[in-house]
Amino acid sequence: MAPAAARRPRRKASRRARSSPLAGARDRSAEDWWWDRLAPSGSEYHLLQADSMLLVLPGPGPSRSRAHRRASRRAQRPPSGSAGAAKPKPRPRPEPAPTPPEQGPDAGWGDRIPLEVLVQIFGLLVAADGPMPFLGRAARVCRRWHEAASQPALWHTVTLSPPMAGRAVKGNVKAEKKLLASLEWLMPNRFSQLQRLTLIHWKSQVHPVLKLVSESCPRLTFLKLSDCHGVTADTLVMLAKACGQLHSLNLQHSMVESTAVVSFLEEAGSRMRKLWLTYTSQTTAILGALLSSCCPQLQVLEVSTGINHSSTPLQLPVEALQKGCPRLQPSGRGVALGPGFPSLEELCLASSTCNFVSNEVLGRLLHGSPNLRLLDLRGCTRITPAGLHDLPCQELEQLHLGLYGVSDRLTLVKEGSSLLTQKWYHTLRELDLSGQGFSEKDLEQALAAFSCIPGGSHPALCSLNLRATRVTPNTVSSVISSCPGLLYLNLESCRCLPRGLKRAYRGVEEVQWCLEQLLTSHASPS
Repeated sequence: MAPAAARRPRRKASRRARSSPLAGARDRSAEDWWWDRLAPSGSEYHLLQADSMLLVLPGPGPSRSRAHRRASRRAQRPPSGSAGAAKPKPRPRPEPAPTPPEQGPDAGWGDRIPLEVLVQIFGLLVAADGPMPFLGRAARVCRRWHEAASQPALWHTVTLSPPMAGRAVKGNVKAEKKLLASLEWLMPNRFSQLQRLTLIHWKSQVHPVLKLVSESCPRLTFLKLSDCHGVTADTLVMLAKACGQLHSLNLQHSMVESTAVVSFLEEAGSRMRKLWLTYTSQTTAILGALLSSCCPQLQVLEVSTGINHSSTPLQLPVEALQKGCPRLQPSGRGVALGPGFPSLEELCLASSTCNFVSNEVLGRLLHGSPNLRLLDLRGCTRITPAGLHDLPCQELEQLHLGLYGVSDRLTLVKEGSSLLTQKWYHTLRELDLSGQGFSEKDLEQALAAFSCIPGGSHPALCSLNLRATRVTPNTVSSVISSCPGLLYLNLESCRCLPRGLKRAYRGVEEVQWCLEQLLTSHASPS
């Protein structure tokens, strides 16, 4: 018995001796193994550790030694075992690498980025998503980020809206006052280089905000007031005098007296380039100021009718407006502004209902506009292909003639679509004939123009809307085959096409699939 009992302790000791190297490997594999793998000794790499990331950088650097990091982590670990267990003897720890006494702990990779580089990075984010709320959150990261986010050059475009907009009146007033208190500090400290400002849903504190703008933002060039109340003449005149570079004003969907706008134009009209208005009964007084040549540099005038537009059409003396604003490049809906604008490139007269734009009005408007690129006449039932053919523009790229929600009682033109394609087949990129009443043969002649381009080059057409027209399968097949760059084709509600193909096709693959189906269905009866 004695020899057997004597052999048992020896076996246990030998097991512990064999297992001790494995235990040591397990203890160091959780941390040391990764440190050795990421930056082996002698590899000329060093490690930088921040709060939520780990950087491996080439070359020597003032990083903390691994032994120092291991010692700090081990010191923070709680002792294992029960409370009454004896404390293990402290093991000798390797001492950290000597550091100069004047050098403190590593502040992290954020302080190593130059301020100019950090401002450039922030500028890219601000250009994509705006300064708020990114800059406010970035300023809380560290001192270097706070310094970069505080640069006034990043605060050149700002949109301000009370956080409780759309709720009860008392809540709106309280929210506006709270935001105004913040603006009293932000305006002089952040907005000194502000160029574009948009105010949305301000009901009671517009005057104090614009007063701060006039005191702290001398470089303001664009101001938009959307759904704002309480804009007085004194407010706009004060802003016009203080901001000498202000040349664009958007007052659409805001309650502004016409006298206030007229007073503003009398003060800043000589430098105004863009003006956006909502058509009301007071718009006539503002247009009268424009006719008196108070804005000779005006290039864009947009008069929106809004959702609940007035039934009274807006009457404009187009020749007088041309004399008062010779550089005007109109951009509006349902408004003909005058003939002979040589700089005009885009014109939109679209409306959801029938309007009173005719061939005569369009001719007066576009006479002397050879550089026109986009013409949107959706809803203009009085415009005919013959009237469009007489326009002086020779390189039209987008033509929209779709009719949406038009009454069936109207008599639509059935011939003449070939006049459009024969004139602009070499430059048209987008063509919309939705809802037009052209016959099958007329559409066939019109779309055949895209297959007759001289020189063997392909047409530029990439978007074609034939919704609710009388286009035939042969005509669709021909235009798809002639236009390899066609990316959008709308064949919804086309009564002459077979079932299953009356839908919109997006992308080259879907358009080619439509061509295959049309060819198959056409060949199957024979």
